[in-house]
Amino acid sequence: MTKNDEIKEMVKQKYSEIALQDQDTNAASCCGSGPVSESNKQEVYNIMSDEYEHLEGYTPDADLKLGCGLPTEFAKIKPGDTVVDLGSGAGNDCFVARHETGITGKVIGIDFTEAMVEKARINADKMGFNNVEFRLGDIENIPIAENAADVVVSNCVMNLVPDKPKAFAEVFRILKAGGHFSISDIVLTGDLPEKIKTAAEMYAGCVASAILKDDYLGMIEGAGFKNLVLQKQKPIIIPNDILKDYLTEEEITKYNEHKTVIYSITVYGEKAGTCCAPASNCC
Repeated sequence: MTKNDEIKEMVKQKYSEIALQDQDTNAASCCGSGPVSESNKQEVYNIMSDEYEHLEGYTPDADLKLGCGLPTEFAKIKPGDTVVDLGSGAGNDCFVARHETGITGKVIGIDFTEAMVEKARINADKMGFNNVEFRLGDIENIPIAENAADVVVSNCVMNLVPDKPKAFAEVFRILKAGGHFSISDIVLTGDLPEKIKTAAEMYAGCVASAILKDDYLGMIEGAGFKNLVLQKQKPIIIPNDILKDYLTEEEITKYNEHKTVIYSITVYGEKAGTCCAPASNCC
């Protein structure tokens, strides 16, 4: 098994656990990353997620507090659009997108965790949505035809993909010419302590896997996208009582001496009407 395969299996296991646990337990974890220490279990951090309650289409049963932004709020979805949500979880962003597309549109959620796909399908059935579907699939090989989507959204998921350039190339492939994406994710503006980088829980929580902001945006441009816009940016502060699960008191003090290096960003990009992605066939 390759290193990338090991990462995928670890993430799949973590998110399967999240899908099967109750929502109150999940809200008490760091970015929905799974169980935290005994001393932290009663604390609710939600240090990365934004509140969805003000958005039309919000479905509490589908909100597992796993995101780090509100990509659907910025996605410029129009009635009749075909929208693809990558890493759709229990379906929260799909249901918000469905409100925007209306009954004439279509929303497709992609997730590679079977338990999440099943949970999302149950939620969709409860609401009687016949234009929202959920597919089991890998973001590095999205099970959707090319030039199929008007809009792609993703919330704190691309960060977890080992081969990010391939994932963004897949986003480019499935978008129609003239289509666009809005993606929320975690990026860095400096170095993280090595102990955080290697922590499985922090990886599944979208922190340890973060890369430099400039590198992240460069990958998007490298996939062929144009007119990139940073729609939102906010600092992510990890509380000391979460840091203590990974760092010594001295290391925590040193970490906190530096300015914030972890940020949540929401970025927008377009697939031009007549263009080719680098090293690919024309659209």
